[in-house]
Amino acid sequence: MDRIDAMKTYIAVVQEGSFSRAAEKLDMSPQLVSKYVSQLESHLGTRLLNRTTRRVHTTEAGAGYAQRAQQVLADIDDIENELSNLQRTARGILRINAPVSFAIQHLAGLLTDFQKRYADVQVDLQLNDRKVNIVDEGFDIALRIGNLKDSSLIAKRLAPIRLVSCAAPAYLASHGTPRHPSELSQHRYLSYSYMDEEITFRRRTQGQTPAAFTTRALKSTFIVNNGDVLTQAAIAGAGIIIQPTFITGPAIAAGKLTPVLEDYELEPLALYAVYAHRQLLSSKVRCFIDFIGDYFGDPPHWDSFDHTQAGS
Repeated sequence: MDRIDAMKTYIAVVQEGSFSRAAEKLDMSPQLVSKYVSQLESHLGTRLLNRTTRRVHTTEAGAGYAQRAQQVLADIDDIENELSNLQRTARGILRINAPVSFAIQHLAGLLTDFQKRYADVQVDLQLNDRKVNIVDEGFDIALRIGNLKDSSLIAKRLAPIRLVSCAAPAYLASHGTPRHPSELSQHRYLSYSYMDEEITFRRRTQGQTPAAFTTRALKSTFIVNNGDVLTQAAIAGAGIIIQPTFITGPAIAAGKLTPVLEDYELEPLALYAVYAHRQLLSSKVRCFIDFIGDYFGDPPHWDSFDHTQAGS
């Protein structure tokens, strides 16, 4: 027995006063109406209706049940309508996880513009650089930088992320400028906690497949889990860093950092929007994914400084 269908059928009988009129209203046979009511009475263990040849009347239990059942059905309709409206209209709380440095430098404007268009969406932005489990931790969407491995999550590529090796002019004047990736081991290397230990460089060659060179376990004098701190340390002359241009670009453009290993390019990364389901996306998530899709451009605006200097 479908309890909701049985409940709806019982309410129709009470409102119409007979099985036949309830059957007409519900477009079903009187026999099926009678079956639903009988099953409901059996399930509840009490008589709901007194039947006569002309009309049915509710018992005391039946009258109380009818009142409560009508409220339950009204609540179900409200829930379904609310969910349907959420699917049609972007509203509610949108929980986003994003990398710290990228969010600080590039998300404030985007989220402001997004909420100007979708005023009923409340944004809850949480920042960290570790890889969160968006399902277990309750996020609607995560922005991630890297080369994503296979997973059950859906990932939409948003923009290229270019890496650059660089250091302060004063550091290079004092310690020399590396000409080959193997020479990085002779320098003070400032390491980002979440970057792979092995970093692949490819020598720039025209008309040929670039030759690859992989660094192995560079000894670091300084390990940080935040790219902005690394960049500021490099500007202060602490050593060489490998960081995205969306962090280092302004310092390179201002002459505070100088790209090194310009004959080599680093394996590119990308910015992705990651979410759990392709089907039945809520409107708030769908609207955000569509909005952010081409927001940064390709190439993105943070690469507006001289690309050739950035090794990109």
